[in-house]
Amino acid sequence: MSLNLRQIEVFRAVMSTGSISGASKVLHVSQPAVSRLLSSTETRVGFLLFERIKGRLYATPEAKRLFREVDHVYLGVRRVNEVAHSLAERRQGVLHIVSSPSIGHVLIPQAIAQLCGQYTDAKVTFNFLNYAPLQDRLLNHQADIGVISTPIDHPNLETKALGRSPICCVCPEDHPLAQKAMLDLADLLAYPLIGYDPETPYGRMVAQMFHRAGIPLKATIEVGSPQSACALAKAGAGVALVDEFSLHNWPNGQLVARPVIDAPVLMANLAFLRFEPMSQLAQSFVKILRKLMALNGFSLEEEMREGALRH
Repeated sequence: MSLNLRQIEVFRAVMSTGSISGASKVLHVSQPAVSRLLSSTETRVGFLLFERIKGRLYATPEAKRLFREVDHVYLGVRRVNEVAHSLAERRQGVLHIVSSPSIGHVLIPQAIAQLCGQYTDAKVTFNFLNYAPLQDRLLNHQADIGVISTPIDHPNLETKALGRSPICCVCPEDHPLAQKAMLDLADLLAYPLIGYDPETPYGRMVAQMFHRAGIPLKATIEVGSPQSACALAKAGAGVALVDEFSLHNWPNGQLVARPVIDAPVLMANLAFLRFEPMSQLAQSFVKILRKLMALNGFSLEEEMREGALRH
């Protein structure tokens, strides 16, 4: 038999908190009331949702599978409530933006500021996320737009290039490498290298860079983002390979960037749902962000011109 919304709510609360007492606090009802509703839910579905062992609840495999579907329902309900709230306030729209850390620290806040200047009654949310959770936010309709350094390969998502940034080496201005105009990857071997988790897209990109050069990659320090790599390089912990999107966050004089021979180019990509129209607010944001990319030297047109000259 089908569950009603109250039973779904109680089931989700118990799963989320892991106990009857926790669910009662979240729902602001008594523990006996939660127990009764949970029992009626199990009766209705016809199988156990929780095993009770030594006074504790343990979710059954069936409950875990059901919870995944219930969570999707709740995300949809929250989205409906947000839209209803926006309509009640007569807002010009709500835009949820997510970004990978390497791209979003400067340009996206600037784009949001300009957008809010144009749409004074709009609401914008903005969060930094890594690759997998960013993709999930888009697929679960928790975000309208994602800006990410690695294209997302998913049938329900589309990615379009926004801008480009070559990988460069960063170090303090008094570092020996700062005296060179152009670096070879082998130049970095004499100094501690600040690297990345090899399981991340950024880490794989740097690893491929060393592999192509036939040089072993030996990182002294591993970090989770190019922002952290820049901070450590500034502190004198070593040298790092970062994109110029990330370097854009640091004022002149704090770090020196030097180009590296045969360094890859990092692309900033726009990600969005393939089969849903983009709102006017989202389209305006993308237009603003593209202009900022161009103004700061990250335009795709520059790369196209360079490619034309090579051919």
